[in-house]
Amino acid sequence: MTIPLYFPADELGGQTKDFDLAADYVELSSFFSSDGIARLSDLINASEIGADSEYASVDDEITSREEIVAGATNVVEARRSSLAEAYPFQLSDDGRELALQQDLNVAGGAYLLCLIISNLESVSPILSQSGVHPSTQEVNKLRQYFQYLATAAMAGEICGQAWSFGFPRPDGTGFIQKLREIWRHLGDGDVLDEGAAGAPTHPKDDQIDVFAIRDHSDGLPGYLLAAAQVATGANWKAKSVVAHVNQVFYARWFLPQPVTKAVAYHVIPFARKKEDFQDDVLVVGNLLHRTRVPRRVSEAIQLSRDGVAIEAIERLENALTWVTDYRTTQLEAAA
Repeated sequence: MTIPLYFPADELGGQTKDFDLAADYVELSSFFSSDGIARLSDLINASEIGADSEYASVDDEITSREEIVAGATNVVEARRSSLAEAYPFQLSDDGRELALQQDLNVAGGAYLLCLIISNLESVSPILSQSGVHPSTQEVNKLRQYFQYLATAAMAGEICGQAWSFGFPRPDGTGFIQKLREIWRHLGDGDVLDEGAAGAPTHPKDDQIDVFAIRDHSDGLPGYLLAAAQVATGANWKAKSVVAHVNQVFYARWFLPQPVTKAVAYHVIPFARKKEDFQDDVLVVGNLLHRTRVPRRVSEAIQLSRDGVAIEAIERLENALTWVTDYRTTQLEAAA
């Protein structure tokens, strides 16, 4: 039993083909198949059904569809190469089939969660037009799970402790209370009681969703500190905190201000094209995305086992459970 997915012909046809979206289509087809297998050739069949454009000749039409398959295969290969064991799919030796791994781990679940968020209706029509889109309540839960994954990923990124600062916080603390808790550990600068004059009176998280630190045993400033914005919407690139974190955030909430400068990060669930990445980093700072997050999550799990404190890491299993339950529910409903 395979749930037939909507094929976004507008994005995958014509001269400019989105091969990343084509790869997502194949991965989702595998995810929504009861045997966990999708064939790359299904892209040809789907494009034939979804085609509404005129081709100059039959040869042009065949070439175009073969380009989609080849492009999607190359993207899948690149994702597999980047993620290694954290990639939850296996590509057959002949490159014709993509199979979902039977025993998913948290890193694989992280990838699948990113895949689903990347194809919510505000970004892609695949899930919504296929009748398998998560409910509003589930979408909110997905975004919260991604916040926890991002916190773990940041810990893995800098090999240190991490706090989930984004609102709502997992421990239910208020803004100043949580900031004081974190800075008692960091020990560089003093948190103000209510913020500087003109600071937001209800800041929630003031654009910073994760703090992560790799400190030194001497307890002195000048350590590796990262501050990350976690973004799951299509407008993620407009939410850069590169200037905000060191110029605005510190001035609003500290006196004296920390002397340790924070490295700005963005954590997103989307897969990014190589040709776009330089500008991405220029705008948002260091970037963790779909083909980086799962491996960093895996590294964070090992850090946690070694005694490093990573807030909400115990909730990552819940994210994996949600992914597997979501698949099972959709398959049962379609049976």
